[in-house]
Amino acid sequence: MDTPIYDFVKDYAARRGVRLHMPGHKGRPLLGCEEWDITEVAGADALYEAEGIIARSEQNAAALFGSGATFYSTEGSSHCIKAMLHLALQCRRREAAPVIVAARNVHRSFVHAAALLGFTPLWLQPEGGSGSVCSCPVTPEGLELALEEMTVVPAAVYLTSPDYLGGMADIAALAEVCHRHGTLLLVDNAHGAYLHFLPRPIHPLDLGADLTCDSAHKTLPVLTGGAYLHIGKNAPGEMAKRAKSALALFGSTSPSYLTLASLDLCNACLAGDYAPRLSKTAAELDGVRARLRWAGWTVEQSDPLRLTLTAPAGRTGTELSQILRDGGVECEYADEKHLVAMVTPENTPEELWRLPALLGENRAPARETELLPPLRAERVLSVREALFAPAERVAREEALGRVCAGPTVACPPAIPIVVAGERIDRSALELLARYGVEWVDVVIE
Repeated sequence: MDTPIYDFVKDYAARRGVRLHMPGHKGRPLLGCEEWDITEVAGADALYEAEGIIARSEQNAAALFGSGATFYSTEGSSHCIKAMLHLALQCRRREAAPVIVAARNVHRSFVHAAALLGFTPLWLQPEGGSGSVCSCPVTPEGLELALEEMTVVPAAVYLTSPDYLGGMADIAALAEVCHRHGTLLLVDNAHGAYLHFLPRPIHPLDLGADLTCDSAHKTLPVLTGGAYLHIGKNAPGEMAKRAKSALALFGSTSPSYLTLASLDLCNACLAGDYAPRLSKTAAELDGVRARLRWAGWTVEQSDPLRLTLTAPAGRTGTELSQILRDGGVECEYADEKHLVAMVTPENTPEELWRLPALLGENRAPARETELLPPLRAERVLSVREALFAPAERVAREEALGRVCAGPTVACPPAIPIVVAGERIDRSALELLARYGVEWVDVVIE
């Protein structure tokens, strides 16, 4: 597969011409990569008006993912989330309301988008309960009931899958429910860009989603910030035409060509031996999971490239992460209950097998699951009104009865304990304490 962005940047760097243009380093090294860090010079195309090398590279990506159209971002899925919500609102059916039905474990960029775009989020609570703010299971039956009870047709349903612990929704069945009710399915697939390249593709696009975002940099060999906005083949035709303007609405006019070049090179990687390497890595990780279970650890069900452990009684996930850190292994996430490790084909088998070697055997039972209470705080203001209102930061205990003005959980994507515009009650304070939130932004009344 050709790599037009990478080839152009490489050739431009090799010319070693006089750079009387941005950036200010002029291609001279402090880090060593500056000669590859260019701007929209002649021939370099422009990300939001792509007609040349960037357009060709995005078409390559669309062919690889089997999408209706794929567009690049150098600002991560946070950028793409805002753009796809804007597209859903712009291209909604005439009878649909500016309402997004969302599982509550959203990335904070969803809440920011609600403020910027002015839509109303209607929250889906975890079905069957959840022991972590990172998970919000939604079943097709639960979604069906929620949509049947609505008095309006929502612009879209929005889900996070895989979630931060690796939990995966039944996207195919959920998409069927959405489409039967005349609405779109949007999926924050930030942690699952690789899913299309498994022996049985299970990317949300493969399963019927209309719009998805992928953080390429999370699971593919792409520099930080590289992301995709995918339009499904059966999504409204206007979406692909408006996608660039939607991205431009929220994105910088100075995209990183280092990151664009890495997205471009990733196409060649995906078109090459990536799929068999991915399959081999997933099988190797299955072996690691089996060894840990044999050694007495509680291994949660998760997406194929994630290892999620539940800490045993008397210990915390944070303590387990320190054991691994002391052994030279840094994991993705740890809290009181869980430890999460993210794996890709760039990890060697030797690296993966260090996990059971360092953790050893465990004979304590798993920690008891303490389910979160339903998070149904009183809505006093819209998200937009609350986020743009004058605000102050107060100690957690002083926030009782006040109206939340900003995010209340540090780890994205996670269930906001209180969303901007909701009143903070006693149960919310208890959860804030449980997750170590000491300060809260509240609206000045």
